[in-house]
Amino acid sequence: MKSSEIREKFLGFFAERGHAIVRSSPLVPGNDPTMLLTNSGMVQFKDVFLGIEKRPYTRATSVQRCVRAGGKHNDLENVGYTARHHTFFEMLGNFSFGDYFKRDAIRYAWELLTDVYRLPPEKLWITVYQEDDEAYDIWVKDIGLPEERVIRIGDNKGARYASDNFWQMADTGPCGPCSEIFYDHGPEIPGGLPGTPEEDGDRYIEIWNLVFMQYNRDEAGNLSPLPMPCVDTGMGLERLAAVLQHVHSNYDIDLFQHLIRAAARETGTTDLEDNSLKVIADHIRASAFMIVDGLIPGSDGHGYVLRRIIRRALRHGHKLGQSRPFFYKLVKDLVEEMGAAYPELKESASQVERILLHEEERFGETLENGMKILEAALPSGTKVLDGETAFTLYDTYGFPLDLTADICREREITLDEDGFDVAMERQKAAARAAGKFKMAAMLDYHGENTEFVGYTKLQEEGKIIALYVEGTPVEEIKAGQHGVVVLDVTPFYAESGGQVGDCGALIAEGVRFEVEDTQKIQAEVAGHHGWLLTGRLAIGDKVTARVNLDLRAQTMRNHSATHLMHKALRQVLGNHVAQRGSLVDAERTRFDFSHNAPLTGEEIREIEEIVNKQILSNQDVSAKQMPYDQAITHGAMALFGEKYGDEVRVLDIGFSCELCGGTHVARTGDIGFFKIVSESGIAAGVRRVEAVTGTVALDMIQALSRKVNEAAFVLKTQPEELVTRIHQMQEQVRGLERELVSLKAKFASSQGDDLVSQAVEVKGMKVLAATLEGADVASLRNAMDKLKDSLKTAAIVLATVNDGKVSLIAGVTPDMTAKIKAGDLVNHVAKQVGGKGGGRPDMAQAGGTDPSGLPAALNSVTAWVDERLA
Repeated sequence: MKSSEIREKFLGFFAERGHAIVRSSPLVPGNDPTMLLTNSGMVQFKDVFLGIEKRPYTRATSVQRCVRAGGKHNDLENVGYTARHHTFFEMLGNFSFGDYFKRDAIRYAWELLTDVYRLPPEKLWITVYQEDDEAYDIWVKDIGLPEERVIRIGDNKGARYASDNFWQMADTGPCGPCSEIFYDHGPEIPGGLPGTPEEDGDRYIEIWNLVFMQYNRDEAGNLSPLPMPCVDTGMGLERLAAVLQHVHSNYDIDLFQHLIRAAARETGTTDLEDNSLKVIADHIRASAFMIVDGLIPGSDGHGYVLRRIIRRALRHGHKLGQSRPFFYKLVKDLVEEMGAAYPELKESASQVERILLHEEERFGETLENGMKILEAALPSGTKVLDGETAFTLYDTYGFPLDLTADICREREITLDEDGFDVAMERQKAAARAAGKFKMAAMLDYHGENTEFVGYTKLQEEGKIIALYVEGTPVEEIKAGQHGVVVLDVTPFYAESGGQVGDCGALIAEGVRFEVEDTQKIQAEVAGHHGWLLTGRLAIGDKVTARVNLDLRAQTMRNHSATHLMHKALRQVLGNHVAQRGSLVDAERTRFDFSHNAPLTGEEIREIEEIVNKQILSNQDVSAKQMPYDQAITHGAMALFGEKYGDEVRVLDIGFSCELCGGTHVARTGDIGFFKIVSESGIAAGVRRVEAVTGTVALDMIQALSRKVNEAAFVLKTQPEELVTRIHQMQEQVRGLERELVSLKAKFASSQGDDLVSQAVEVKGMKVLAATLEGADVASLRNAMDKLKDSLKTAAIVLATVNDGKVSLIAGVTPDMTAKIKAGDLVNHVAKQVGGKGGGRPDMAQAGGTDPSGLPAALNSVTAWVDERLA
């Protein structure tokens, strides 16, 4: 059974049983700072399990893209060396949110495996938590498995509930027992049953985990029943495919064999069993899908995980003898294999290729330099690579630790990872000491959601339902205290989607709470942060929530312009442009997007023209709620880093159609005017544009006009003639500079002629060390050439001082470079004036920062030469 058929049958099976088919969420969890990357199928349902979010269904099924290459779940170092470890994998899952529980979850799993996928029942073994009699009885009495095939697993990790068969989301919160289903690959494969000393072998392989969330764990470790027990299951597509395709290794399934052959083709490798091909085949999947989901290789966070994966693949290609870019060529093979299941992969293929090629070209030099340093640190007979060297490779040369670890493993050399960690922690400590960033504490909230009415109202009465001071829940806030206020209804927009939170005031008789910012406490709960200026606030009080009109209006103009700019960027630069981050406030819009080159002046002008035409057209702006799939069919664009539910808000503004929950103008004409103020690069393949609108743009243009008029007045010309006048002045300045250079050269030359007589003879050669007043470096060189011609056999040092800086040049005639090197000579002098330098044996330069040491330094030259000639 092909992998594509396995996916279809899984989703179809659960859809027939009332489950909503939920699309895979992005690999970057939306608005979840606790996770770097999506590593399981339940991640997108996390808030549902926690009771924070409600969905229109109580049963769901999905095939979730996952990456495990960083943090707690990091399988990167094992990829290519084991049969079942991957950085990227697909997790098949079915979920119940307070609907069915253990009996149906177990029955569905057994029915799917034995009736649909037709696995032999005698090949399946089950584990349950030691104390979960309910699950044990279902397997034995309802399903009819022999007791010896259902294995109880206790607390096998040294603490209460620390078991392979007890799952928990975190140290506290939802948790519960789980039941794992294992497949027996046969007696010819080494390994024992789960729970035995031989369980780490490969004979019995877990293929499905059924998690029963039935408890809440408090900080003391006590369990209490959840009011709404849930089911969360996960089955790796690759493991199931290996079973159904009658192979032992995941790398032998259809998905991987196609990619392994492609990797062999591009690296010129004939041995299809080479582990490096497995690494490359795995890593092209992870790399491509991470880029599809909006990531760019970088030096930290998500971008660094992506860079590590790409560079590990490139290192294995290098190991196979391929030193030229090859990895990006595998994208088309991946699209052939997985494009039907994931259309977004096909749509983004050209952008993925561009980013991978850029990273390959960039890493070529890094790999070559890093390998040279590593080879020098690993002479024959070395048993341990010290952590400091590994850290230097990582920190200075961008050589990832896992690549160093791979090379050490291949050569049976131990890597001092503890030493590396010490060096890394030392650097982090220094960074923490220098940094000023402080993460805000999470607020503990368990009340009702906030009703947001701010799309249509900027003032509304609301009731206080929670108060916080310094992160702690309180019953009241007194005048002079800073706190957070939660209302049942609010017109204040809470920061989201790149738009900052609203400011304003909460007002009642004798009370004024100045709102500095509005932030989400939970997905549907807004916290009003600020100072209570007068009176007191208590839970249950009613207040009038009044948004700052001017700031909201300016922010809306900038946000609406951002959508128009995004569309214009795609029109001018190409459809590869995709949003990579944004920040919209009352002052400006800052927009990050994927593009590999700086914008030209003409491109910026064209983008501004397109956006301003849309503004002048004064079209209505509309926003509608609709199902996500319908929105995408409608033509709406989803944005990177945003978390979308099943119902989304579609914003039509001018020629732009995007998913957006922000606040916007009523008509495009309300934006007024649009102007780009800066463009820059912030990462490989990512550009940043900042722009202003409305009154801010007008103020900027007026300020610029005043400066132009002032400049014209100073230069005694009209504003329209300013450019011509500047060109004229530049030509005059260039002429004066040429004249000055000529005069300096003549002056230095005349000084040089006078210096010939000052040279002293030392053991058959002339030695001269002198200062040329008013000379520059070019003049020093000219004087040096003339002095060498005049003195024939000589060692010469010339110096000049400009703006408190010393410039030095040393020259040695060709007949003496075997005994005296100009680089050594200039360094001897430079060290005495706070500098250093170098160059050819016959000519070298240096600089210094201490002119006071120059006379003594020059006086020491004769003795230094005499010592060398001796």
